[in-house]
Amino acid sequence: QVQLVESGGGLVQAGGSLRLSCAASRSIFSFSTMGWYRQAPGKQRELVAVITTDGSINYGDSAKGRFTISRDNAKNTVYLQINSLRPEDTANYYCKSVNRWNTASYWGQGTQVTVSS
Repeated sequence: QVQLVESGGGLVQAGGSLRLSCAASRSIFSFSTMGWYRQAPGKQRELVAVITTDGSINYGDSAKGRFTISRDNAKNTVYLQINSLRPEDTANYYCKSVNRWNTASYWGQGTQVTVSS
């Protein structure tokens, strides 16, 4: 059973920064991809950023420029750095991983980010 545990969310003023963490219960190299998604109230869950085993990165359209995904292989952890936060970044941020055969995916419980204006 794969467990993903997110942390780092909170209440922050517009213009501030946050770094979210997603710690996996097994080596991140057992996954084909790991990434971040977010869901705001009343909206669909959307891609923020994903990173593949070979280090390729893709960002969602709303995340280009202010978001940076990275990983620490030794800690089995993926990070999401968010700068210049805006009120519209307010959402629950979820970590997702996909196994190496792309046959199963796993979600964390989410971490809430709230940006005040």
